[in-house]
Amino acid sequence: MPAFQRITPELIVAIALIILVSFPVHEFSHALAAYRLGDGTAKLFGRLTLNPVAHFDPMGAAFLVISALVGRGIGWAKPTPVNTANLRYGSAGDAIVSFAGPASNLVLAAAVALPLRFILGTDLVADVPDFVLNVMYNFVIINCGLFVFNLIPVPPLDGSSILLAALDPRTAYQVRPVLLQYGPIILLVLIFTGFATIILGPIIDALLTLLVGR
Repeated sequence: MPAFQRITPELIVAIALIILVSFPVHEFSHALAAYRLGDGTAKLFGRLTLNPVAHFDPMGAAFLVISALVGRGIGWAKPTPVNTANLRYGSAGDAIVSFAGPASNLVLAAAVALPLRFILGTDLVADVPDFVLNVMYNFVIINCGLFVFNLIPVPPLDGSSILLAALDPRTAYQVRPVLLQYGPIILLVLIFTGFATIILGPIIDALLTLLVGR
């Protein structure tokens, strides 16, 4: 069993920022990409917005809190409705919409990591409160985790649509029903056995090192 880390005010603030900023930006990015590619379903349902209330999912938020205490923040917002039949470019359009969400997490991580890296590498580190630095660091690492986790190629994660778009049509036709049937089960097994952390942990750590430098 993984050891739970101590609950700190910095961690609580970072989790709140993920729920109030990262989750809405993630789902808004899906909605905006779909809208630009010809599908207005998300806009019709009021999801083409950065309002956190429109995207809030209680279970996804609770899972984020629990998983963050284990050391890897993984959670989700309310899935954005997309009618793939309306999208331009077929499966490629679906892949673009799917990738837009995780990409937004990487952008948010980089947007906070760059000033954090600068502060840590200069004399400014003595002037910035540790509280702020720890909030920034937690925000970066959770967004990195969300970016990597969502690219796992099993439904309902975004990586499954990207995988299917990369396959030739015949293979995708054969693989799709298998993924839809067994993907959620595989995902649950990966999460609750700890294999997701073992597999993704080194990737997240490498990405964190690349962005923050430590």
